[in-house]
Amino acid sequence: MTETTPQPRKRLYIRTFGCQMNVYDSDRMADVLAPLGYGPAPSPEEADMVILNTCHIRERASEKVFSDLGRLRVLKDAKAERGEQMVLAVAGCVAQAEGKEIVSRAPWVDIVLGPQTYHRLPEMVARAARAAGAQIDTDFPVEQKFDLLPEVRASQGPIAFLTIQEGCDKFCSFCVVPYTRGAEFSRPVAAILAEARRLVASGAREIALLGQNVNAWHGEAPDGATWDLTRLLYALAEIDGLPRIRYTTSHPRDMDAGLIRAHGAIPQLMPFLHLPVQSGSDRVLAAMNRGHKADLFLRICDELRAARPDIALSSDFIVGHPGETAADHAATMALVERVGFALAYSFTYSQRPGTPAAGQPLQVAQAEKDARLQELQALLRQQQDAFNEACVGQDCAVLFTGPGRHPGQVMGRTPWLQPVHAMGPLSLVGQTAPVRIAERYPNSLSAILLDQKELACA
Repeated sequence: MTETTPQPRKRLYIRTFGCQMNVYDSDRMADVLAPLGYGPAPSPEEADMVILNTCHIRERASEKVFSDLGRLRVLKDAKAERGEQMVLAVAGCVAQAEGKEIVSRAPWVDIVLGPQTYHRLPEMVARAARAAGAQIDTDFPVEQKFDLLPEVRASQGPIAFLTIQEGCDKFCSFCVVPYTRGAEFSRPVAAILAEARRLVASGAREIALLGQNVNAWHGEAPDGATWDLTRLLYALAEIDGLPRIRYTTSHPRDMDAGLIRAHGAIPQLMPFLHLPVQSGSDRVLAAMNRGHKADLFLRICDELRAARPDIALSSDFIVGHPGETAADHAATMALVERVGFALAYSFTYSQRPGTPAAGQPLQVAQAEKDARLQELQALLRQQQDAFNEACVGQDCAVLFTGPGRHPGQVMGRTPWLQPVHAMGPLSLVGQTAPVRIAERYPNSLSAILLDQKELACA
């Protein structure tokens, strides 16, 4: 008799905020809860358990969470009137930073857990069912978390994400990550390679390595040696059936010569790198405690392009850090002009309670921050459009990931991470196929499928 998997008895809805690492964490929470009988719910209204997996990076992050919790209270009360139960949990970085505040302002929340404790979620669910009052767990047992998590259960599809490093020791003045994710921790080599092989076996054709400072990863190998990210990338490139590898997010201080050379030496390593610089002003970079100057960032960009001429660069920028002057902003604009970015993310500085910059004098007026951001974003948009326009008429290989918006259309990603749509069969999903870029749109490209023989180099 063939053994079958029991049908889920309960329904789980997870709303994920913020970074791709939170997406990875949400998937793992679903894995952890599956043995308890939880399967996916399409909406909070249809769920027996709702988890808000939160992010503290964006402005007013906690207020957005409390707004969601207010709406969820109505659903929870309605279920209770019908004699049903909804378990409500808040996870992630807002939970880590404001655990007691959450249960004080929203006492209908059952569970509050930080990003390093979701392996304990089944135990917390059981305790919440037995006892009155919220269950709070915001410790930092990062090693224990990875040791106790089950193997990845569900396929992530053609593009999969794999956390190899968590936490941060950099303590940038504007950032809450060291306080919400804890100190840097690197997963061991064997665990990473085993998870990567499982992802490939379940259909992944591209793996993106994740970490708050992913290029600071230094993992222990089975023989006791310590590997750096470069050596790990070479090992991943040896996995059969894995044609694409990426990693994010990196810090300029950890971009060493070996890692730069790897971009030209490993064909599976995609020609796209996200490398946040935050500012082009050395004075502001020092105030941010970034630990590098603009010249180092520019030198890294030049060396990356020497190693891999077709590499596309992406970055992050914060406008209006306390004390930033018009001259500092001009230095950022000059750096952007000098580098030329295919993609970038830019924001005005906002105060994060508990971070060094929050209490600094010379806070920049919001109107001035907004004006500087508009000027920066106009230049970044111009560069992104120019990069995408230069791709029109070019041939490349696209990894197709799913159906498009229109009938007969499939979607995918270029080696430079651009979204692409083309007319083609759904059988292409999970495959890399040659295309010719036909047209540029504001946030995507259209392409025409090519016969394999027509493409000189896919």
